[in-house]
Amino acid sequence: MSPQTPLRILVVDDEAPARRKILRLLREESAVEIAGEADGGEAAVAAIRKQRPDLVFLDVQMPGLDGFGVIQSLKAAKVPLPRVVFVTAHDRFALRAFEVHAFDYLLKPVGEERFREALGRARIQHEQSADGFSSRLGAMLEQLQREKSLPDRLLVEENARAIFVAVKDISWVEADRNYVLLHCGEKTHTLRSTLDAVQNVLDPKLFVRINRGTLVRLEAIRELLPWFHGEYKVMLHDNTELRWSRRYVSQRPELLKPS
Repeated sequence: MSPQTPLRILVVDDEAPARRKILRLLREESAVEIAGEADGGEAAVAAIRKQRPDLVFLDVQMPGLDGFGVIQSLKAAKVPLPRVVFVTAHDRFALRAFEVHAFDYLLKPVGEERFREALGRARIQHEQSADGFSSRLGAMLEQLQREKSLPDRLLVEENARAIFVAVKDISWVEADRNYVLLHCGEKTHTLRSTLDAVQNVLDPKLFVRINRGTLVRLEAIRELLPWFHGEYKVMLHDNTELRWSRRYVSQRPELLKPS
């Protein structure tokens, strides 16, 4: 896209002050055409279908149809998806999904410098029509839907009876041949399953796989001690000592970034 070709942009937010700020920042930019604004999810779907913008600044948290619902509605109707920069309050649930799937986002209140960076990246990406944007968006929505349906308890059979173990009580999970051990403070429950299967039903925002045989609740970690070859010793609040292998450190690098 040449610099003279305007980027058609739609702004979606249920809060009028937030919309006004983004619209003001857009009016300060060159080669931008404001395609319109919408104050909710249903209005956004209608505007996108009618205006076919190149880029949408899309609020995530809206009453009724939220930002993710807007995307799902467009996909269901087979409407070509525009580029999206998500706008959100500090929602760690959504932010991790954006980072994993490489989507740009703005945190409220929107800062001018960060806004310009996001708009600049969107201009470049708009030229790269074959960068897999739509497929990445679909994968992210699938992940979010899966995480929303994660269970808050696990069924465990013990001594010819079945009990529910609350996920919030699990400090760490240990593989033990054809079983896994759910360590819950002073109690340990045995579940006939694999560690991979248990990991698939535990919220990745709350648990991290630290080696081939261990999952740990993040809140159970007291400290991390750098070890050899990029590995870490993981010290839990109950003084359990575990090892975070380099292979698994590389799978969750965002956890080691300064907050």
